[in-house]
Amino acid sequence: MAQTVRLDLHMHTTVSDGTDTPEQLPEKVRKAGLRLFSVTDHDAVKACRILRDTLTEADPAFITGVEFSCRDEEGKYHILGYGYDPETEAVQRVVRTGHGFRMKKVRARLDFLKTEFGFTFPEEDLAELFEQDNPGKPHIGNLMVKYGYAPTKEKAITEYINKVRFRSEYVRPEEAIRGILGSGGIPVLAHPAFGSGDELIVGEEMDARLKRLTAMGLQGVEAFYSGFTPKLIRQMLEYADACGLYVTAGSDYHGTNKLIPLGDTGVDGTMDWPEGLHRFVEEIQGRTIYGGKI
Repeated sequence: MAQTVRLDLHMHTTVSDGTDTPEQLPEKVRKAGLRLFSVTDHDAVKACRILRDTLTEADPAFITGVEFSCRDEEGKYHILGYGYDPETEAVQRVVRTGHGFRMKKVRARLDFLKTEFGFTFPEEDLAELFEQDNPGKPHIGNLMVKYGYAPTKEKAITEYINKVRFRSEYVRPEEAIRGILGSGGIPVLAHPAFGSGDELIVGEEMDARLKRLTAMGLQGVEAFYSGFTPKLIRQMLEYADACGLYVTAGSDYHGTNKLIPLGDTGVDGTMDWPEGLHRFVEEIQGRTIYGGKI
């Protein structure tokens, strides 16, 4: 049966690298015609706590979300978590670990820019940067544009900030998956075909990656994603079917920090949902949903 529920399960707020506050987002979600949404800030659950406490029955349905930046000897992964309890120690432990790595990277990037290029920033701007919940490359890039070190935030990141690497400074995927499961959540691989930079992961490499991650407890893949072509979506759905995984859909909305509109997931209100997406929505309906009904 064709579905009429519009959903977007991958978006960011000012708690990480988005430009909308958690309080601003529900109205924008409503205006976009979405009935189900999740906030997946990087290494942070603060926005989910805020939305949990402020949403009303007049708002779209909301489930908790998070996105952990992970790496191990085999590569880089972004692990999403849905429907978890943000107060549990299991997920809080991963949040603390990821946040600690993130702050170390900010300091190292600032030191690198100063040493390698002579880029410095006033103390008041640095103080404001470190007051952010989870500062990252976009925040530093915006500072570089402000002081004329780069013409755009994107060029600041690609031509300068990305020149410093941190191979060991990441949460491991098994840590993220364990933390999500331990908090009652569902771990999902974000934009699975995309690795580091322009890396495209398909074929045998994707098979091997999913086998490794499902052995760790991964339960789903983000088969619908704003950056995926129809061909990539079909391939991701085939992997999900073969592995018996849930399917999710997300835009990766960041407000004005990325040119991606809310609801740009590849799923519209007239298409027949694949089985994996049906199963995911049925599963989360048995969990705590905030706001209105789906």
